Amino acid sequence: MEHTEIDIEQFIPSYIKSFDRFEKSKYISFRPAPSRVELQATLFDIFELLFPGRSGQGVLYEHTVVKFITHLMQKVAKELEKHIFLGWFYDNPYQLGDNDVDQYKEIARKTTIEFLQALPEIRIKLKEDAAAAFDGDPAATSIQETILTYPGICALTMHRISNFLYTKKVPLIPRMFSEIIHNQTGIDIHPGATIGRSLFIDHGTGVVIGETTIIGNHVKMYQGVTLGSLSFPKDACGRLIRNQKRHPTINDYVTIYANATILGDISIGEHSIVGSNSWIHHDIPSYSFVQNEEPKTIIRERGKKKAN
Repeated sequence: MEHTEIDIEQFIPSYIKSFDRFEKSKYISFRPAPSRVELQATLFDIFELLFPGRSGQGVLYEHTVVKFITHLMQKVAKELEKHIFLGWFYDNPYQLGDNDVDQYKEIARKTTIEFLQALPEIRIKLKEDAAAAFDGDPAATSIQETILTYPGICALTMHRISNFLYTKKVPLIPRMFSEIIHNQTGIDIHPGATIGRSLFIDHGTGVVIGETTIIGNHVKMYQGVTLGSLSFPKDACGRLIRNQKRHPTINDYVTIYANATILGDISIGEHSIVGSNSWIHHDIPSYSFVQNEEPKTIIRERGKKKAN
């Protein structure tokens, strides 16, 4: 049978028409969107700036480290300023014209400078996170190992970056950064979540931390933990009510074991322990131990069957 190309033209009119189906959202923009590929490259550079030598692409010496960091910081500043501008320009919350970009450029420059000023404090928090991982995991051989290999440290590094941009109301970029690391680690932290110092996420796979979650200091959690919303309240017109707290507050020194689910605007008191597979939707007092009722193990005789 002779191979011929599919006549694509016959499908174009109905497909183009789909863009006009919804008056308020045509799902098409003629403005350049932030590039996920370029954002990934920038993340690599920011991680290297926070942990020089992490990439293993070169050896740093005491007499070269200042030059290395200066060059890398200049590169990060240029890249980040571009991404922040594109986030504002593409989302266009101020409804500016295509040629009226000065306001977004000024915002991008100001936010980039503020990010560079915040880097020392971000790095201090990340060092505390890495130390918490080492102190909390007997399998860890060094703090350097936790920085190089632990998905929880990778996710927290990303979160402390994206949360800063989120607090500056940068459109799109914080979520895009977070979803890149979510894809890599399986840890889903909304950039709006407020996270204290020395958090340890062990293993990490399947952890979900919602937008309005507040986590205190020295908290430890394991794989599969969900800090989520119990329900999504709606207004009289049936639309979701946004910008209100709907996720848990986890106070200092709380430990949450694997696959626990904590939902709603509730509080887990300090120094409490939440057992594996627990389902919690109400406040827990401080110094509590919470677990599901012990399941009953049933063992049945399978019977013996001779092999052929």
